[in-house]
Amino acid sequence: MSQKPPTYLGGEYGMRSWLLTLDHKRIALLYLLGVTFFFLLGGVFAVLVRLELLTPAGDLFQSETYNKLFTLHGVFMVFFFLIPGIPAVLGNFLLPLMIGAKDLAFPRINLLSWYIYMVGGLFTLYAMLAGGVDTGWTFYTPYSSTYANSHVIAAALGIFVSGFSSILTGVNFIATIHKLRAPGLSWFRLPLFVWAHYATSLIMVLGTPVVAITILLVAVERLFHVGLFDPALGGDPILFQHLFWFYSHPAVYIMILPAMGVISEVIACFSQKRIFGYKFVAFSSLAIAVLGFLVWGHHMFVSGQSLYAGVVFSLLSFLVAIPSAVKVFNWIATLYRGSISFEAPMLYALGFIGLFTIGGLTGLFLATLAVDVHVHDTYFVVAHFHFVMVGGTVMAYLAGLHFWWPKMLGRLYPETLARITAVIIFVGFNLTFLPQFVLGYLGMPRRYHVYPLEFQVLNVLSTAGASILGLGFAMTAVYLPWSLRYGKKATPNPFDARGLEWTTTSPPMAHNFEEVPVVSTEAYERDEPEVVHV
Repeated sequence: MSQKPPTYLGGEYGMRSWLLTLDHKRIALLYLLGVTFFFLLGGVFAVLVRLELLTPAGDLFQSETYNKLFTLHGVFMVFFFLIPGIPAVLGNFLLPLMIGAKDLAFPRINLLSWYIYMVGGLFTLYAMLAGGVDTGWTFYTPYSSTYANSHVIAAALGIFVSGFSSILTGVNFIATIHKLRAPGLSWFRLPLFVWAHYATSLIMVLGTPVVAITILLVAVERLFHVGLFDPALGGDPILFQHLFWFYSHPAVYIMILPAMGVISEVIACFSQKRIFGYKFVAFSSLAIAVLGFLVWGHHMFVSGQSLYAGVVFSLLSFLVAIPSAVKVFNWIATLYRGSISFEAPMLYALGFIGLFTIGGLTGLFLATLAVDVHVHDTYFVVAHFHFVMVGGTVMAYLAGLHFWWPKMLGRLYPETLARITAVIIFVGFNLTFLPQFVLGYLGMPRRYHVYPLEFQVLNVLSTAGASILGLGFAMTAVYLPWSLRYGKKATPNPFDARGLEWTTTSPPMAHNFEEVPVVSTEAYERDEPEVVHV
């Protein structure tokens, strides 16, 4: 009698087998460890920033130290958690499973991308340990290229190197989606998670080289005093802003598009309905990817660019909001008259919809020239950004992690505790960042650790919220690893979801499926899925 094929967690457990693995699922778990480490590190710096802002006097850190704290918080969170998080962990694990493939198109390149990501992280860790970086996560010139008295080159090199990880991952995803779909899995039968990652991969491949070259030019000017961005050397600092934001605004969609894909899967499962307007949601992902490259100038309304350019970028920024609104409206329409159940993934998904909507609407305020001039570089911008990135990307990441945790690792987490944690995170987030909208409107600038006394009450509220938010993240970091040892074993489909990933074992076997699946139903079909094997 033939033995049952081992799961990918079975067999070899040695470190060598993991460090040399070509299995996309193991590589996803390696990414999970990496992004979790950098998330915790960035969180530590956020805690220190909020502790400083408890009092208006700036009595905990010196100005230079405070600059390094918020810079390292931004660098680790943006470049080493938010951008790679969902694609590297959930995308790596799920894309082959969702399309019925045995692995990604280029398994060795997939492993290489993880090593490149970790090497980039090590360079940035070195910059932190050697004394830090004080330029802000945007590395604005000529400060970063000439004047900053910190380890800019090491941090820039880390970001430059990690960019190649994004490029390789994007190429791998595009090739996989085009060439390795199971028989019968046409483009309009693909899960929306796959559509979202396809659009994200296009941005990765087209946009990441721009910021990589830009960061490299900063290092060149700093090392060799070539006049690129420093006016004293004949350079143009505004050129850096154009190059940086040409990538960094699309990078917002590298963070948020995969999150939207996660939310589509969770909403469809826990409302027990097919996503309303499936094709509109799918094409809206591509529309976001395209329009995202056209709006970088709204970050530069106060940089001295022409009024006419400002008007154009303002209109385009309003236009890019439309595809995002399509997704929100269609998710709500899917929920309407659905048979909704409120498991932890669904709570995170509902939190995402509310928080991301606030983030998106406040983005329209910042896209309005007159308003942006007033609130530019204030805590209004900080609150908006965090409503999109934390209220959006992090909430979706937690929704996806809870949704696919039983599939990834074969164990169930304590559901009641997970629901309580989701509520704590939601409450803590709002208490942290809603006061910052008011602070920004009243004129408190960001990046300052000394502020007028009248802003203290709102800052105390924000720090109290950060404490609650940190508690929620800490609870998640405890009960998910706990479940690996003490959680109940998961069935192949514990949530009664639809999709090929739920038709294989939990965790999946080494090559995902015993036989090649053949798909003959639409995505999210609520009748019993008709999956045959050949």
